[in-house]
Amino acid sequence: MTHINDTTKWIGKESYYYDTISSTNTKARELAQKGCSHGTIILAEEQEAGVGRRGRSWSSSKGDGIYMSIVLRPDISPEQSPMLTLVTALAVAKAILTFSKASNVIPFIKWPNDIVLRGKKVCGILTELILQKNVIDYVVIGVGINVHNSYFPSEIADTATSLELELGHGVARERLVEQVLQEFEKCYALFLQAGDLQLLKEDYQKLSANKGREVCVLDPHGEYRGIAKGITDDGELVVETKEGTRLVSGGEVSVRGIYGYV
Repeated sequence: MTHINDTTKWIGKESYYYDTISSTNTKARELAQKGCSHGTIILAEEQEAGVGRRGRSWSSSKGDGIYMSIVLRPDISPEQSPMLTLVTALAVAKAILTFSKASNVIPFIKWPNDIVLRGKKVCGILTELILQKNVIDYVVIGVGINVHNSYFPSEIADTATSLELELGHGVARERLVEQVLQEFEKCYALFLQAGDLQLLKEDYQKLSANKGREVCVLDPHGEYRGIAKGITDDGELVVETKEGTRLVSGGEVSVRGIYGYV
């Protein structure tokens, strides 16, 4: 990953590469605490303790995927920070689209933090926020993309896939990283310009795996079902239920037809 600095304006100007690491997010937090710059990236060939959302493990076999973390020091409020996950998801989906067009395979965003191909997960995003006196000190965004994987552990074999399995052709990881970071710079700039997702919402809706589908939402108050209608400017998922419209800002959201939900 030696040419990233030449393809972006600010992201990746400070970068770290590791052969084997516990997790890129852990290393990113360490570097952020030591004062690394806004836009620093951490890449690894292998993670021994990769973590996904809600503490789930992330399969990180050596040389098969992209295991990357981005350190940001954004001048935004803590309330705006959850939108960074959606900004990143859109950037990753757009980057993958540049590689998948020829195969007529469209990457879709499963709100809020997964990218799916043909109903299976190909990418997960984990955003961590560190505050100092209710002000953002830094944000770490972890991105894991299955690229070369041809095998998955039995517990995820039915729900996970890789770019090469779905596209039927090779994908250069370095080129994909460069594309993700270029798209992220564009999406991030529009997010900062608006202070929310209004300038990104149209593109996001086009690649939404949720929109127009039945979803099952599990939140602290219980489980309910409805039809996803898209997202708000603040990144909440709009769900139309029999009782009326509900806005989802967290919790677990399953989508009919994805990850075995039928």
